[in-house]
Amino acid sequence: MIRRPDDRGQIVLVAAAVVAVALLAMTVAFAQLGYDGDRASASDVDVASLSTIDRSLTAAVRAAAQDATAGTDTIAWRDRRAVVTRIRASLSADVERIERVHAERGRSLSVAFDGAGAIRFARADCPAGPGRTFGPCRAIDGLVVQERAGRTTPIAAVVRVRIVSPTESSTAVFVVRVVS
Repeated sequence: MIRRPDDRGQIVLVAAAVVAVALLAMTVAFAQLGYDGDRASASDVDVASLSTIDRSLTAAVRAAAQDATAGTDTIAWRDRRAVVTRIRASLSADVERIERVHAERGRSLSVAFDGAGAIRFARADCPAGPGRTFGPCRAIDGLVVQERAGRTTPIAAVVRVRIVSPTESSTAVFVVRVVS
């Protein structure tokens, strides 16, 4: 078999043509995979306002605390865990609503009670002082309650908020005071 020197050049040209056709097919397939309107860029997502989140959480916690303690005689100090359970149950719908609103804006927001933060708050910032004859503060599942005249009074909730979006990733801890 006798080979000519220009056969090699033809093989290289044929191989290049095959590669070019394959790349063209891959490019067309990739272009058809997505619709540009479905794509969200980082500039399409606004940055979460921590003050707005704080106001929403404050309103929700205060309303839940009022609902849990209004019109009931079962708020004795010995029933403090039941009060905390009612507050958390009342808050769950509001927390889900806050998380859903942020999901609609292209960010993930998760709200969780911070048990360790509540313990620190109960130890350091429990209302006390001259003219106040309040009992002890207790941190239960991220909420702080205090004994006042034998009754359970919600004082604060400590909440950890995690925000993730294309433009931000942050964690904030809010101490939501129910009473001063």
